[in-house]
Amino acid sequence: MKTTLSVTALTCALLAAGFAAPAAEAAGRHVVRASAAGGTTATRDVTRQGPQGGTRVRNRSTTTDGQGNASTAGGASTTGPNGATAVRTGQASRSADGSAQRSGEFSATGAKGSVESSSKTADGTVNASRNTSATSATTGNSVQSTASYNQATGVTRSTTCYDASGAAMSCPSR
Repeated sequence: MKTTLSVTALTCALLAAGFAAPAAEAAGRHVVRASAAGGTTATRDVTRQGPQGGTRVRNRSTTTDGQGNASTAGGASTTGPNGATAVRTGQASRSADGSAQRSGEFSATGAKGSVESSSKTADGTVNASRNTSATSATTGNSVQSTASYNQATGVTRSTTCYDASGAAMSCPSR
């Protein structure tokens, strides 16, 4: 049994090494501290460097106060080996009374264009909105889109397309 386990462990290790992605450099830090308010603060930072030059940086910080309130904020940034970038951030909180809030943003830029989006969800009545803009690197045409949701009224959407000079135009069909 012991020999079988050792052979099995060795086989799994060799298979994992054979299927592993090319080596990437990684560094990280995780810190948890008590706060004066009776809660804790935890932070985590991770940075990775890919074998072809891409990078990924992530961070998050979460804080509690010992009274039932908590908040967290974090983000991630990625840069590809070809220079394309993407960034995401977000925040969320929960109060001792059960109410909560959340918001976040996203943007990406590359050789074929860019996209930006921000969203927010707040209070217990379920409201949400998202604003998105995208620009074609090929044509210079862009689109601005807004979508919102309200528990009382439902979903509302609005989309406007612009040509490269900024003049409104008909949006292309799919």
